[in-house]
Amino acid sequence: MSSSIPHDRLTGALRRQSVKKNVAAIHVSGKLTLLQRKLSNVLLLNAYDSLVTRSKHQIDARTLCMMVGYNSNDMDTLKQSLRSLAETTAEWDMLDANGRQEWGVSALLSYAKLSAGVCEYAYSPALAEKLHDPKVFALINLNIQRRFTSGHALALYENCYRFLRTGSTGWWPIDLFRRLMGLDGSAYYESFKHLNAKIIKPAVAEVNKTSNILITPELHKMGRQVSEIRFLIKENPQLAMLDIDDGEGLRQGAVYTALMELGVSDRLARQWISQHGEDYVSEKIVYLKGRGGVDSPVGYLSAALKNDYKAEKPVAPTPKAKAAAV
Repeated sequence: MSSSIPHDRLTGALRRQSVKKNVAAIHVSGKLTLLQRKLSNVLLLNAYDSLVTRSKHQIDARTLCMMVGYNSNDMDTLKQSLRSLAETTAEWDMLDANGRQEWGVSALLSYAKLSAGVCEYAYSPALAEKLHDPKVFALINLNIQRRFTSGHALALYENCYRFLRTGSTGWWPIDLFRRLMGLDGSAYYESFKHLNAKIIKPAVAEVNKTSNILITPELHKMGRQVSEIRFLIKENPQLAMLDIDDGEGLRQGAVYTALMELGVSDRLARQWISQHGEDYVSEKIVYLKGRGGVDSPVGYLSAALKNDYKAEKPVAPTPKAKAAAV
């Protein structure tokens, strides 16, 4: 089967190339198989625009199978995968809007059903709110995810890609890493020798061969035992130069049009949108236009995207200054 998705057969949100994955969703889905992980991403892409406004979502079952990349006549496999998503719990532990720690748990899907060739499904309201939160997310390219053959490699890619701009995942305790890979509770992988040989090395090799990032593991020891692991991350220049998608979905967007008006090349515009997401690129375009008189808009925008330039917030006037202005 082709590794690219035929976008001329898709409509609406499915024409996008990427899906936002909230940190909480990524961190708890380690025990999903490769097929279930891909299915979860496609369902989220399909529902994303209406996650918090609609209580249920629908997608043509054969289109769903096509986007995940398996035989569209195999409904039994689809049923089993949906059942697994409904039985898998998502757990988050993050700061809420007021800066307070919030813990929660929910099934990945509150329900799913297949009827008349249509898959209908829903998220719990609490999980939908977290999945839709744009503050902390990874941008998962669906054409890239179709290239993966290992669930552990895709899980590693998802957990590393969101740190691309910082260049490192930071140190993860080995127990946390096992959990992210869905290996907690496995006596065999308590041995770091087994973990390294069977999981880390093959997963790193597949990420570096398959995806748009290159990762390098680093280990920290406590005595003779490996206690922590981190991954250094950089762009994969070879894959970044490839046309990962046919580009038609991106070319129809307002952000792509704005980039064209600034003189950005077609390939670079699609690469930026696929890598950073339309919201982030749009924010930096607004920032650029607010600067005025920039000699090299494309170069400046590139730096703004890479370094996350932000407009300075105005300082609130003091009570004394307010009184003087009256």
